[in-house]
Amino acid sequence: MNKVKRSVYDLLRGSFLTDASAFKNWRIIIFVVGLLLFMISSAHNVDGKVIKIAELNKKKRELRAEYVDTGTLLMRMKMESNIRQKVKLRGIQPSQTSPHKIRIIRKTN
Repeated sequence: MNKVKRSVYDLLRGSFLTDASAFKNWRIIIFVVGLLLFMISSAHNVDGKVIKIAELNKKKRELRAEYVDTGTLLMRMKMESNIRQKVKLRGIQPSQTSPHKIRIIRKTN
């Protein structure tokens, strides 16, 4: 039990960093810290991209709704009854006679 107590005490005191084999330990610790920093950086980049994707999806939904609303409005404006009503307000009446087809016949020399 004394040996376990001593090793825990040495670990808490940080003697593994000051021993003769400390150079190997420091290399591993620096490598692990580098990997951790890289992982944290990658996680922040991914979070930023996820937030940007969510914003773009929201904007896409808004634009699609605006597109549908504009298309519906255009279809209503193009309806014959709507055009007749607006033209009638300007004093133009629809023709009482039906249109005639004009045919042009060309003779080649």
